[in-house]
Amino acid sequence: MPATAQSVELTVVAARAAAGKKAEEIIAIDVSERLALTDVFLVVSGGNDRQVRAIVDAVDEAMHKAGARRRAREGYEEAHWVLLDYSDLVVHVQRSEDREYYALERLWKDCPLVALPEDLGAPIEAGPVVGPAL
Repeated sequence: MPATAQSVELTVVAARAAAGKKAEEIIAIDVSERLALTDVFLVVSGGNDRQVRAIVDAVDEAMHKAGARRRAREGYEEAHWVLLDYSDLVVHVQRSEDREYYALERLWKDCPLVALPEDLGAPIEAGPVVGPAL
């Protein structure tokens, strides 16, 4: 079963927030058929530790405003590869060189990509996209 509409909506919220902090190579991978724990991996890159943290902070804030609860955050202090777990969506924010080295896209190449809007950097009116069940 493909990623739920709610997971895709949250993915777009997170992708827009990352784009707003100049994240690069933003892709979303539908892992719902392979993993029972999550629907989508959002993978983005930042050029340095400071940018990685800025992206993480922006994604966290946008997801909070959208009503999503973060379950875990790993790697923030080192800021080489930060993982944000929102249950149905897991966001990977990596420094560019770490992303190239670990190549998550290659590991999940058999999974379909989630289509993201071309205008990710465009401002949007944000509001909750999830119900109180999360």
